[in-house]
Amino acid sequence: MDKSFLKLLATSVKENWNLPAFSNYMGETYTYGQFAERMVRIRMMLDVAEVKPGDKVALIGRNSAGWAMDFFGILAAGRVAVPILHDFKPSSVHHIIKHSGSKALIVANSVWENLDVAQLENLNIILRVDDLTVLYAKRQKLMVADLCNVVFARRYPAALRFEDVKIHRDQPEELAMLSYTSGTSGFSKGVMIPYRALWGNVRFGIDHLSVLKPGTHVISILPMAHMYGLAFEVCTEVCCGVHIHFLTRTPSPRVIADTFVKYSPSLIVAVPLVLEKIVKKNVFPVLQTTRFKVLSHIPIVKQRLYRLICGKLVKSLGGRFYEAIVGGAAFSSDVEHFLHEIHFPYTVGYGMTECAPLITYADYKTFREGSVGRAIPRMEVRIDSDDPQHTVGEIQVRGVNVMLGYYNNPSATKEAFTRDGWLRTGDLGTLDADGNLFIRGRSKNMLLGPSGQNIYPEEIEDALNQKDYVGESIIVSRDEKLVALIHPDLERMDRDGLVMNDIPEIMAHNLEELNGEIPAYSRVASFQLYPDEFEKTPKRSIKRYLYQ
Repeated sequence: MDKSFLKLLATSVKENWNLPAFSNYMGETYTYGQFAERMVRIRMMLDVAEVKPGDKVALIGRNSAGWAMDFFGILAAGRVAVPILHDFKPSSVHHIIKHSGSKALIVANSVWENLDVAQLENLNIILRVDDLTVLYAKRQKLMVADLCNVVFARRYPAALRFEDVKIHRDQPEELAMLSYTSGTSGFSKGVMIPYRALWGNVRFGIDHLSVLKPGTHVISILPMAHMYGLAFEVCTEVCCGVHIHFLTRTPSPRVIADTFVKYSPSLIVAVPLVLEKIVKKNVFPVLQTTRFKVLSHIPIVKQRLYRLICGKLVKSLGGRFYEAIVGGAAFSSDVEHFLHEIHFPYTVGYGMTECAPLITYADYKTFREGSVGRAIPRMEVRIDSDDPQHTVGEIQVRGVNVMLGYYNNPSATKEAFTRDGWLRTGDLGTLDADGNLFIRGRSKNMLLGPSGQNIYPEEIEDALNQKDYVGESIIVSRDEKLVALIHPDLERMDRDGLVMNDIPEIMAHNLEELNGEIPAYSRVASFQLYPDEFEKTPKRSIKRYLYQ
């Protein structure tokens, strides 16, 4: 089998030349043929600006058709892409551009206006995401733009054909991109993603997500600067000829709902928070009504009610998707159990940036509740434990999707791998007899009990989050005691006519109830209320280190 990611891309562009590839919300649509022209222009501009094959090109902006075309254009030109989250602070952007050694930057206006060109002296050229306007060049601006236009017109006097498109021939171990999960100088690590890892993820998607066909629709919500959204809302879809719709600004719940209904995506890729909010806001209140509780005691009626609820939930998400793939953070167990009970077509996968990102997955028809699926083809999973089925240990992986290492950081790279070459994920888990992986927590989050017992805060948080009026929580250790940091469910409070003064008594009762359900060594001593939501990463995981 040819293991070239860019060959998959080239084949799709050729076969779907006249089909729509990308659309911006309430904006432009670009065909695969127009996408090809954009890639040709990017190569020309990088050539003229003396950004050579193998050089790094940073890319920053909100999800958009332009961002997607520019990303693929960088790779097709044989350069290395460095995606940066659009909401990183300017100091972080400056740091990543310097750390990566980028020679070019493609940037959105909203980010560009806050950058300091004096700190970007190593760049040969800066282009605007939307239209490749030259914002800065070491050579005179107009000369770069005009020369590219002249060369393009001379080379392609008629319409561009696929045969005119030159796409780089990638090698499996060749560096394709650097992915930065943090922008601060103390934490930034550029994950070196090789082409084999991009190919491994996309090949899996092509082989196992057969609903992705030319002309079908997918809505891109997750940030493309992170591997989860990039791999499974964009890269796989492009290689399947799918029409991708970008919500080009932070969308309201109404916009998201209307877009799903309008375009009926064939697949939904989401972080847990998306489904959790829908279920907790629109479904759980109905389940708490007296009428529903009475009717649900009759098995056949309960079954019909659940079928009705599932149908409405599916319809609200467009009605035509094969399954919803959930990943990127821990899934609330009460929401997951409910979705399982009503037979909603969902599955939970597991991955990390260092695997570009996928490690485990199972089709919703064979998915086991509470797990994160099984090791995908060309990947292996093991538990660092004497009894992997019953004793928690670190999850370790190896296979085609694994990174090359951390850019210019040999010590961090060495620490990331075991002596026999397995990647340490830092996550804790168990494997059942059928190979289903169950996440038990993060090793770096693990706390020690008074007699050295292992305490996994995520398990306590999951139980606490199911209590009345708890929106989200974090368990931390302070003065050798466990403390619950709680952000109340403000929407439910408002619906039920409660104010903040009513909450301490309710939370005290919740804590008493919680402590009766968990081992004595992991009991929570006290709680603190937080009126605002906890700060989160782009994957909607709580930045727990801010609250330790």
